[in-house]
Amino acid sequence: MNREEKAIALHDKKYNCCQAVVGAFCEETGVDGEILFKAAEGFGLGMGCTEETCGALTGAIMLAGLMHSDGNLNHPGTKAETYRLSKAMVEEFRKMTGATKCGELKGIETGKVLCSCSDCICCGVKVAEKILNL
Repeated sequence: MNREEKAIALHDKKYNCCQAVVGAFCEETGVDGEILFKAAEGFGLGMGCTEETCGALTGAIMLAGLMHSDGNLNHPGTKAETYRLSKAMVEEFRKMTGATKCGELKGIETGKVLCSCSDCICCGVKVAEKILNL
């Protein structure tokens, strides 16, 4: 099963979009799946059900930190690189889906769906794989 399939399977088990994306990379992060699940829980439905930034995109961005942060609590040295990766993810996700906001992607105000949740999840996985070279 590839990561996209794994993420969709997790979403089918009632994981939100963010949880599904980060969960598909659990082995690569070295972080316990339950911790990832808990950390990503508030990012569903566009960050706390606000229909803002898509959860699949925030999941990919979480992976940028999980995979590239030096974890140095006294002298953090990797923020600039993680920000660069995150910005690249936002730009790539927007190119693939047409937007970054959950409400716009779902067509809440316009009635025009730009990208389904399942497709957003697959795009989140693809963006993470591409930008993080996985």
